[in-house]
Amino acid sequence: MSDAITPPATLPAAHPVPPEGSFRDSVDSMFTQAVGLLDLPPGLAEKIRVCNSTYTVRFGVRLRGQIHTFTGYRSVHSEHNEPVKGGIRYASSVNQDEVEALAALMTYKCALVELPFGGSKGGLCLNPRDWDEDELERITRRFTYELSRRRLISPSQNVPAPDMGTGEREMAWMADAYKRLHPEDIDARACVTGKPLSMGGIAGRTEATGRGVQYALREVFRTPELLARAGLSGTLDGQRIVVQGLGNVGYHAAKFLSQEDGARIIAVAERDGAVINPDGLDIEELAAHLRRTGGVRDFEGGRSFDPESARALTLDCDILIPAAMEGVIHEGNAAEISARMIVEAANGPITADADAALRNRGVVIVPDMYANAGGVTVSYFEWVKNIGHISFGRLERRQEEDRHRLLVEELERLSDDTGLGWTLSAGFKQRYLTGADELELVRSGLDDTMRAAFQNMVTAMDNDSRVPDLRTAGYMVAIRRIADSYYALGL
Repeated sequence: MSDAITPPATLPAAHPVPPEGSFRDSVDSMFTQAVGLLDLPPGLAEKIRVCNSTYTVRFGVRLRGQIHTFTGYRSVHSEHNEPVKGGIRYASSVNQDEVEALAALMTYKCALVELPFGGSKGGLCLNPRDWDEDELERITRRFTYELSRRRLISPSQNVPAPDMGTGEREMAWMADAYKRLHPEDIDARACVTGKPLSMGGIAGRTEATGRGVQYALREVFRTPELLARAGLSGTLDGQRIVVQGLGNVGYHAAKFLSQEDGARIIAVAERDGAVINPDGLDIEELAAHLRRTGGVRDFEGGRSFDPESARALTLDCDILIPAAMEGVIHEGNAAEISARMIVEAANGPITADADAALRNRGVVIVPDMYANAGGVTVSYFEWVKNIGHISFGRLERRQEEDRHRLLVEELERLSDDTGLGWTLSAGFKQRYLTGADELELVRSGLDDTMRAAFQNMVTAMDNDSRVPDLRTAGYMVAIRRIADSYYALGL
């Protein structure tokens, strides 16, 4: 293992997050910057910005011989399209401000990637590690009941999904609880997305956000102007990447970028510290180590350093992917960021003040509202599948294979009849004769969505010299579309 990476002892001291305002303040600040470049009627910008409603629910569950009271939130930012869409997170840090900020981001995200949803978000104040599986199930089912009686979970009005601290398991519990409360609802499975396949989920949903990060980076590397701005060149092959957070999103992004695009994941940061290898970490082996030990330290395939994992953000690299929490890059550490490009796999990992400082230094930021839109995009496909009550590809796959077989047989006949003597390779025939299954169709739809959204942002930058970056461009595209919806509604 080479020693090309700065040794831990020379890394700058970690900084606490300074009082820069709340997460919601950062989202509003970025919104304000973008809306100032648009010509909207008086009052419309404020209507788009504000959160329509936030519900706080408190409920008790008898556990371990006593009643425990839990506090949950469900925020609805905009209902210009319904149902509204947004995940539910389980974390002890959940609060109203965070949930409202995330709901706002969901509104803009859905508009940017052209999904027919408004924005929503939810959360439950608990640490999932404090409760065993049976207890979490009872808590989740009771939370579902509280949401259902307020119409905050419904296939036609409000559709949650997994977020930090939740996954397929919790979505299965919620879907089953909703169905028991509404046995007459034929579309009950569409009340949540991110479910297991056996419960109406869709192939590719678990990997979707990480896959979307990969597709986003591929688009960036097809755009020479952005690469030049970041001081990068070439392809993703060999690019040095640091990933913060090896949860679902960080793991899949790192896995796909290293295994399929040849990028080098030189460092991964987790709660217990970070591990580095300038030659590239084996992400599968690191993930297995994380599952066994609960952390990344002492991983044999790299060198552990520093218990303060936030310091990994300052390592010299080409691309930094924060895939954990909001606000990890702030005014206190922005000057120490060495990456040429930052891809926001998490929601809100860069505060508004840090965003401005990094932009002034020429750092290219691929914003969260675009970079991590893969999850909600594939959630949309799952919702459509549940509403349609049929899997993607089921009707046309064999017909597609038959048409391809006719073409191959005709080409081979022509070769025999004309004496040309050429043949189709076995590998080509096998790939061509196999119709697309659900996973392939999902990936195709996600790739197309990410490409179109990226091109819309680039076009916004090209058409208006006042647009300084991808984030502002993304907000402008989203706000215009939301405004058009309100015009159509007569507001």
